[in-house]
Amino acid sequence: MAVSNHTARKGSDVAAEVAGYADVAKQIIDLAVFGAAQNRSYKRLADFTDTIGNRVSGSQNLEMAIKYMYNAMTQDGLDVHLEPVKIPHWVRGKESAEMIAPRAKSLAILGLGSSVGTPPEGIKAEVLVVQSFDELKQRASEAIGRIVVFNQPFVSYGETVAYRAYGASEAAKVGAVATLIRSITPFSINSPHTGLQDYQDGVKRIPSACITVEDAELMWRMAQRGQRIVVRLTMGAKTLPDADSFNTVAEIPGWEHPEQVVLLSGHLDSWDVGQGAMDDGGGAMISWEALSLISKLGLRPRRTLRAVLWTAEEQGGVGAQQYFDLHKVNMSNFDLVMESDLGTFTPEALQFTGSDAAQKVMAEVVKLLAPINTTKLEAHGEGTDISPWLKAGVPESHPH
Repeated sequence: MAVSNHTARKGSDVAAEVAGYADVAKQIIDLAVFGAAQNRSYKRLADFTDTIGNRVSGSQNLEMAIKYMYNAMTQDGLDVHLEPVKIPHWVRGKESAEMIAPRAKSLAILGLGSSVGTPPEGIKAEVLVVQSFDELKQRASEAIGRIVVFNQPFVSYGETVAYRAYGASEAAKVGAVATLIRSITPFSINSPHTGLQDYQDGVKRIPSACITVEDAELMWRMAQRGQRIVVRLTMGAKTLPDADSFNTVAEIPGWEHPEQVVLLSGHLDSWDVGQGAMDDGGGAMISWEALSLISKLGLRPRRTLRAVLWTAEEQGGVGAQQYFDLHKVNMSNFDLVMESDLGTFTPEALQFTGSDAAQKVMAEVVKLLAPINTTKLEAHGEGTDISPWLKAGVPESHPH
């Protein structure tokens, strides 16, 4: 890793070298914030999402999105190529749920990615409401033939998402026929959230959907009163054969070390119930924009700057894993990998993972961002698409 080349050098030398880029950094910031590129990435994002819409793994829309970005970045003067990958193709189909007892009420649901569907007539069953995996284990005998509703409290996305990911298999192990999971969010306006769920090998696959915070709490209260709850769930979800897709790669070749790579990235796919503007259209656009700004200023990087727009992130970082498998043979040439997938808001900090020596270099680098008040370096630069590199010890960062 190139950052480790600095280990033998004094901190003061590194600080002086990085400080030497202050004028260049200011040029880039001025163009982005005040110059001709002001709001350009927002306009590019709006044009992209308005034209393409949602971009589910395996869909024709995702294929169109890849072609769109290939053409747009080529017209922008960057070196662009596509790298083929195989990706999952899950289709939501029609879905609905309603409570039949103790009273009639329609339930807002969103099926979870990779879930199986129900029979055409749906699944009608009594409900068991639990608040944790532990409670499910304690009440295992009550789960047989039931629809298990998980009403777990929201702690954090990272912790609570385990219920969405593993709820179906955990419930199936104790004989449940389906699962309805409280959406993984601290806020709700009767709004269910989708996302990926992950079946465990050797466990019966049962349908799984998210319900709203309000409906999970409602059924919990009813259960606490000892009321018998019956729900009918109908889901037309199915998984089609894997589809052909591409990671979209744009570059500015390095003039001194073209074989060494600084990688920026965001993912191009999204779920199907919005338009993927924040998750992760914004991350994809700012990865392109970073190269665009440098190119427009006529700046030449020492190392190759590479923007990768991943495919099939929502299915578990599928495109990124295949990219890593293909390129890990040249791992020592990847100096820094970056991802933006936390939403594109006013930047507050750069999250970074790397050696102590690399941390010192990055602490100097963020000082160059003083004009936009983003000089904070935080620990734990990580993300789904760059996690294979992190495990392999390559330094990585995530704007925040």
